[in-house]
Order: sequence, then C-alpha cells, then structure tokens
Amino acid sequence: MSKRIGITILAFFFFVTLWAQQKWNYPEVEKKSYELYIQKDWVGLIEFGKQANKNGIDFFYLQTRIGIAYYNLKLYRKSSDYLMRAWENDHSFEWLQEYLYYSLIYSGRYAEASKVADKFTVAVKQKIRYQKMKPLNIAFETGYSFNPDFDKLNASTYYQDLNIGADYGEAFFLKNYHFESLDYTHQIAPGVGINHNFTYLGISREEQVFWGAVNSFPIKIRQYQYFINPYFVVGKKWYVSPSATIIWGNSDLYLGNYEPNTFYQTKLKYSDFIFTTSTWSHFGNFSPGAEVNFANMYDKGFSQYSAWITWYPLSNACLYFTPRIYFKNDSENGFGYNAFGFSGGVQLGQIHLYSQYLKGDMKNFIEPAGYVVSNFPGRSNRKVMGSIYFPFAKQYQFVIRYINQDIIEKYNVYTGGIISNSMEYKYIKHTLTAGISWIF
Repeated sequence: MSKRIGITILAFFFFVTLWAQQKWNYPEVEKKSYELYIQKDWVGLIEFGKQANKNGIDFFYLQTRIGIAYYNLKLYRKSSDYLMRAWENDHSFEWLQEYLYYSLIYSGRYAEASKVADKFTVAVKQKIRYQKMKPLNIAFETGYSFNPDFDKLNASTYYQDLNIGADYGEAFFLKNYHFESLDYTHQIAPGVGINHNFTYLGISREEQVFWGAVNSFPIKIRQYQYFINPYFVVGKKWYVSPSATIIWGNSDLYLGNYEPNTFYQTKLKYSDFIFTTSTWSHFGNFSPGAEVNFANMYDKGFSQYSAWITWYPLSNACLYFTPRIYFKNDSENGFGYNAFGFSGGVQLGQIHLYSQYLKGDMKNFIEPAGYVVSNFPGRSNRKVMGSIYFPFAKQYQFVIRYINQDIIEKYNVYTGGIISNSMEYKYIKHTLTAGISWIF
C-alpha cells in the first residue's frame, strides 16, 4: 500500500514538472507575450515577462516588449534596461533605436543617449537631430546675499566683552555680496561633454578694529572663479567626471601701524584650488556615486570625500531623492565625518522643484555642484536651499532660488601678532538668485 502511494506521489510531481516545462517554453511565451502586447496590457505583459525570465526564458522580442510596456507606463529607467539588452542583441531595428534613445533621454541620461545614438541608422539620426559635436546649453545666473544682522554686529561691543586693553582686536562683518555666473556646456564627442563656469563675486564687509579705540573701515573683496568639468561615459553606463576649480581674488585690508590708533591700507591677494573626480552609474531605479576632492584654501590643504545614492521611485526623472555623506581629512583633525546632505526634486507639469539640506561642519566646504565652494573665513553648520525651474518659449528655462545659511565667525584678539583670545558670533545669510538658460 505504501509503495503504491509513493509511486502515485512521484507520478504527480512528474506530471506537474512536465506541465510547467510545457507552459514555460519559447513558443508559448512568444505567443502569450505577443497577445498581451497587441492588447496593450502593459502591466500584464510585464508580470508575464518577469515570470518567463525567472523560468529561464529570455529572447529579443520578449525584451523589447517588456521594455516598450515599461515605456508606455512612463517607467523609463526600467524600460531602458530591457531595451538596452535587446539593442545589444540586434542593432538593426529603427523602432528599437528610437525607443531606447528616448527612454534614456526621459531618464535624464543624456550622455548615454548620445553615445548609443552614434550607432543608429542615418534615418533615425536625422529624425532625432543627432550631432556628434554640439552646444548643449548656456546659462546666466545672478544673485544677491545679505546679512540682516549687519547693523547689530557693527554696533556690537565685543572689544569691551573681551577686555582688549592694549591688545589688538579685529573682526570682519559681512554686509552683502552679489555674484554673476555664466555656464556653458557642450558635447565634444558621443558620450563626452564639458561644462564651463565663470563666476564673479563682489563682497562688501566692514572691518572693525580696536587699536587704542574702535575704528571701522569698509572692505571690498573681488573674487573670480573658473570651473572646468569634462564628463564621459565609460562602457555602457559608468560616468567619470574630473573637474578643476581655480579661485582668485583681492581684498582691501586695513592694518594697525606701530602706534595705537594709526593704520595703513593694503591689498590682500589670494588664490584657492580644487581638483575633483567623481563617478556614478545607474542600476534600475538607483544611481550610486562617489567623489573625491583635493583642495587648498587659505593656504591650507585638505581632502574631502563623499558618497551618495539617488533613488528614482517613479523610475523616471520626475521624482528623485539623494542622501549624501561627506568626510574630510586635514592636518588638524585627521580623517572623519564632516557633513550630511539630502536633496530631491519633483516635476509638476512644466515646473521643476528642487531643494537641498546640508548639516555638519562646513568650513572650506565643496558642494556637489563643483563650483559652489564655501571658502569664506568662517564656518557653517546648516544650509537650506530651494529652487524653482520653469520653461519659457521651448528653448529657455528660468530658475529662482532662495538660500538660507547660518554663518559662524570670530572676533580675534592679537597679542604680539598672535591670536590670544577670540569670541564667536553668528548670523544668518540670506541669498536670492535668478537665472535663465538657453537649451540648444
């Protein structure tokens, strides 16, 4: 009896296995996936295709059908994965070339799109207006930053609180500054581009000096920055992006002479340098990356490292979030945690909203934008930024930003030319900017 039961069980599993093998075979999967494709049952096609893949069945038309199903659901990042696999198997179909190209474009992966498009047919290249070398965009942005606590700080009595006496006390209170920034990006080869930026900052400070008595002098700082950033796609989807930032400027400066309450005016020239290399890639709805910076600011060398991962929950560029962590290494503090950042963006119709939050020790700090550098003579613990982008007349895009950042600086006391005492003071810096870009 038990022997018969055993034979029956084995026979049952044999027929179940045979049935499963018959169901998950190439002819059946081809037939069923084509029916779902014709019916435009995109969700059903994706689920069926995934099950077929799990059962070891994968072929060109199944890849394209799943990719097109994701595309029609506007899940472009997932779509591009399947379409790229199909493209690697067969380059000949023009309809596949178009689907692949636009799935990458709508995912925000323009460099990859330009690289793969170089192998398209002439007809498709003409249709998408493909060029090996071309300007991509040019943008101009201007901003104004101010310190609402300037009058309060300028009227402060830190010299009394520190009981300076015969020593020398000095502080530089930020009043405001303006900046003008010009960006230009161009493609020099398929999958290879270069970003350029030139920025000018005009900064107004008030130098308060106690040298026998309280004295105040207006200070003008003129700072120039040039940023160059080539980027290119390595292999299928790895990006490598080195960059260099050169900062130079000059500042008015008043110094105490040999006798108290006597001063002389001079000019201070300075230069800072930053070299950066970053790399990132794309895996489904996630894009991890890392960056290393080597810099010299205020004659102090240091290195900064960061890593991030961007999540696209809708599998397209309409919604994304990026947590990022920073580490720093210098001669004073060694290597350790520096700051944390979180940014994100959302597309609402034609309007794109972007925001950023930074928290940590941001003294001589290099932000992800590359040429946004905190090289002011102080430190910051928090920064919040919000931006609104909106298009105009197809080729133009406007942007408005607001930045709120805390600044911590010091009133220093010098004895014999060496800092002998100090007191920190804080204020909030508000920045408003507006810009326009022309997309070629």
